[in-house]
Amino acid sequence: MIAGAPTAVKPKVLVAMSGGVDSSLVGAMLADEGYEIVGVNMRTHRLSPEEKALGAQIKTCCSPVDAKDARSCADRGRFPFYVLDVEPAFERDVIDPFIRAYMSGRTPNPCVLCNNHVKLGLLLEKARLYGCDRVATGHYAIKERHPETGRWTMRRAKDRNKDQTYYLYGLTQDQLEVIEFPLGELTKDEVRERARELALPVANKPESQEICFIPDNNYRRFLRKRFDEQGVEMPTGRFITTTGKVLGEHEGIAFYTVGQRRGLGISTGSPLFVVQIDVESNNIIVGPREALMSEGLEADGLNWMGLAGINEPIRARVQIRYRHQPERATIERAGDDLVRVWFEEPVRAVSPGQATVFYDDQDRVLGGGWIVRGLQRNETPAAFS
Repeated sequence: MIAGAPTAVKPKVLVAMSGGVDSSLVGAMLADEGYEIVGVNMRTHRLSPEEKALGAQIKTCCSPVDAKDARSCADRGRFPFYVLDVEPAFERDVIDPFIRAYMSGRTPNPCVLCNNHVKLGLLLEKARLYGCDRVATGHYAIKERHPETGRWTMRRAKDRNKDQTYYLYGLTQDQLEVIEFPLGELTKDEVRERARELALPVANKPESQEICFIPDNNYRRFLRKRFDEQGVEMPTGRFITTTGKVLGEHEGIAFYTVGQRRGLGISTGSPLFVVQIDVESNNIIVGPREALMSEGLEADGLNWMGLAGINEPIRARVQIRYRHQPERATIERAGDDLVRVWFEEPVRAVSPGQATVFYDDQDRVLGGGWIVRGLQRNETPAAFS
């Protein structure tokens, strides 16, 4: 169960327990196999009265209800359980960057930030305080050594619909050394079946798909509330077509994302999509579906996993959002912390601010970064300066 663990002396394991079936099963399985376990639930966000009125307490993770469910599973396994208040770190490392990204015309990915900085990053730092040598989570990923480089990497989980390697690409070699993903070789159905066999009270608990701090899934409402609290005013601007025609006024660039079609409040008789958010001019460029296609992208904020980095172009499969089918592409170094990716076929809705993750043909993570912008091959070299 724990890679590389001696059979005679089992490591003490800190289990991240969100209150869902996945992490609860991890705790139960390890406890039943004789590992010394410490369960930890991370309180990231307190629900406001407005959120509770919307029924948030049954929609989101990391709530008091989830902590109670996690504790009941720890009690079943007879191992200690603690609730760790990480709200300040969550505000600093997840919510604040989320807001800043939208204000800058980018589309953030808070789950990547949360996993890398809070749920795993901070938890890995805390493990020693609990006397633990390893950290185990309910993420769907398979940890292994890259056969050519010898570096720790992750391979996609057996259950491709649940695979979470995209969210975890930012883990460092030191972090991967001590983290374990016991569910990587199981499907979700198998996880639930095992949870029922072990009589876990969360065996049939539904999953939450919303962003945990936006339980009604209305990020515009969340941003407006935060802007009101902070006295921030988002200036209005113009909707402009790709041919230069002004169509109307937008409410502020923070409330739009690349690829968006609904909620624009403009009509020309044919579908229009947000193609680009021009922060300098405060204009939002809209156009037909074909205008969303990009031949490549630039990415920075790189973290290399299976590879230590690149000097020469490499071939890879590149994923640009969580539910995106990876595309064959060539990745080339463009700076100390910058790469350019050129796709074999144009890709739709390359969104600045989203994570992009690079895989080899065996579904191992090579690395990843943050999308800066989409590219077209006919752009002049000056555009890259």
